[in-house]
Amino acid sequence: MRRTFCAAAAGLVLAVGGAVVSPAPEAATAAVPAAPKPKPRPSTPTLPVPRPTVDPKLSIGGERLASMGVVVDLPAGVPAPPRLKDVSWVLADMDSGEVVAAKAAHARLLPASTLKTLTALTLIPKVDANRPFRATAEDANADGTRVGLLPGQTYTGRQLFSALLMSSGNDAAYALARAGGGRQATLAAMNQEARQLGAHDTVAKDPSGLDAPGQTSSAYDLALIGRAAMQLPDFRTYVTTKQLKFPGAKGRNGKRASFVISNHNRLLYNYDGTIGIKNGYTNAAKRTFISAVTRGGKTYILTEMYGLDNSWRPQAAMYDWAFRWGGKARPVGRLVHPGEVTEPPTPAPAATDAPGAPAADAAKGDGRADGAAAAIPSALGSQRVPPWVGVASLAAAVLLVALFAVRGITGGGAGRRPSRHRAR
Repeated sequence: MRRTFCAAAAGLVLAVGGAVVSPAPEAATAAVPAAPKPKPRPSTPTLPVPRPTVDPKLSIGGERLASMGVVVDLPAGVPAPPRLKDVSWVLADMDSGEVVAAKAAHARLLPASTLKTLTALTLIPKVDANRPFRATAEDANADGTRVGLLPGQTYTGRQLFSALLMSSGNDAAYALARAGGGRQATLAAMNQEARQLGAHDTVAKDPSGLDAPGQTSSAYDLALIGRAAMQLPDFRTYVTTKQLKFPGAKGRNGKRASFVISNHNRLLYNYDGTIGIKNGYTNAAKRTFISAVTRGGKTYILTEMYGLDNSWRPQAAMYDWAFRWGGKARPVGRLVHPGEVTEPPTPAPAATDAPGAPAADAAKGDGRADGAAAAIPSALGSQRVPPWVGVASLAAAVLLVALFAVRGITGGGAGRRPSRHRAR
């Protein structure tokens, strides 16, 4: 009876997860060869669909840029732009500011290290490139990517900016933030710079771009930020430098060794005319990128967020399309000028209260302080446990307690037979 009860209980335990599995019989009459298992096919990641975060009437740069899908306006004979494996992207003429094509331009997403572009834009005018700054242990112990700053060693502002933009050094970001007046003062200045640019989807919480609660940006904002940063000659020099000697530790002779740092922008090495700008990646943000290419007097800027393809070739294909067809495509929006929209648009009271008007939440989502208005549902950023798992765990625990109770009643005590199996 004990064996029958245990077998039945084991069958119930196996059934809780949603697939009923019967316990094997105690004696098999004949061995049946198992059918060969099919080889698992590699899973192809799918792009999540962002939720709207801005009312079209409040969409900076044009109503069409509020769409969460691909937006183009192509005359007959002009092919569609190539597909990018990004949740969000914007392709714009960097000189005129015309947006040639876009997808989910205002979707609020995690920017990862593309936010360092805003850090540099904010601090290059404030931090003397020739002045030495001493690194601290806090700088050197930064999470994520580091260039390799050493506590107590000094670095010029120019070396720190090179490390920030070429090697994406989080240690350099924190050292520069201290040089710029401290981390909180730097973040306040970064957010003020974003407001001045009209980048109201952007909320900076960490100057390195590491994921932080409430930190967001958008492909549209990254285009504004990248376009403004490229107006700074020093910034252009940093983001187009492929390799640079960087100071290391002092030897016994008192001289500092050096090592070579390389630019992480792979497009810079593989696509003619590339002039910047900055890549980024975290597990939650996925691949993010701001790039710019100039040819024949024409310059385009391409920003990407939540990308699933690490190759530079899809970007190259988009730029090929832009230089071939971009001049014939009709603009779907525009990049606003610095100082043009310094406050986030708000709906008129009558429009908000009128029956059938856009939901108030959509308007609230345009507020810069609302960092919770990210376009990707939080469930996609952290794997949630399915509800049945909790039920299964509880049922399994109850059944196991019952099994031990039966075992204690029927076979417990000093007279229990020794086990047939030995511990290995």
